[in-house]
Amino acid sequence: MALSGNASAQAEKPAPVKPTIVLVHGAFADASSWNGVVKILEKDGYPVVAAANPLRGVANDAAYVADVLSSIGSPVVLVGHSYGGSVISEAANDNANVKALVYVAAFAPEAGETATGLAGKFPGSTLGPTLAPPVPLSGGGKDLYIQQDKFRDQFAADVPDAEAKLMAATQRPITEAALNESQTAPAWKKIPALFIYGDKDRNIPPQAFAFMAARAHSRETVVVEGASHVVMVSNPEPVARLIERAAAVQ
Repeated sequence: MALSGNASAQAEKPAPVKPTIVLVHGAFADASSWNGVVKILEKDGYPVVAAANPLRGVANDAAYVADVLSSIGSPVVLVGHSYGGSVISEAANDNANVKALVYVAAFAPEAGETATGLAGKFPGSTLGPTLAPPVPLSGGGKDLYIQQDKFRDQFAADVPDAEAKLMAATQRPITEAALNESQTAPAWKKIPALFIYGDKDRNIPPQAFAFMAARAHSRETVVVEGASHVVMVSNPEPVARLIERAAAVQ
């Protein structure tokens, strides 16, 4: 039986193009921290870019991520982990293609706030005593690392020990200045934001995440029971599913 004109047109109509998911890691991690999430997203047909966040400073890093966004030229869901939340909040400001922001155990600062200030706004962070002695940089400033023998308990308590040891050895340092650099105009004030975090986070107090999500009028907030700061490593499935729901936000 031949299709009618309308039925034929519907059959030939291409499927909607899925937005590109741009993932921005935070301090003491690298782009491989998104591997589990990337596998799920790609299996579901999403184009994915896991950017290499320089971790040098909010303005500097946001400019780099903004350049990555400009190279895509299609709708984007921008995702940040930890300090990466500060970066995406700034990087998305001048890019009309960013349709949603997803904060994964991430900072969502108001103008004038810093990552350090937000982490200390509520009790619970135990990061300070686990940091190694700062590494002086020849050009000025200092790099920060987590002591390797304290890395798993502090950063990745729900990650298998062997994997956590690899993460500790390959951690990317962040400058001390980056964590104390003030946010300018936060993009979450004009772009829909969604949040996910673990209730056993030792880097950033869960109470701080709840505060930031409420302030940003989060479209959806997911709390993963028992999850550490690297919730995307230990629990990639709920993180990927929230990102996919963000992709459907109108």
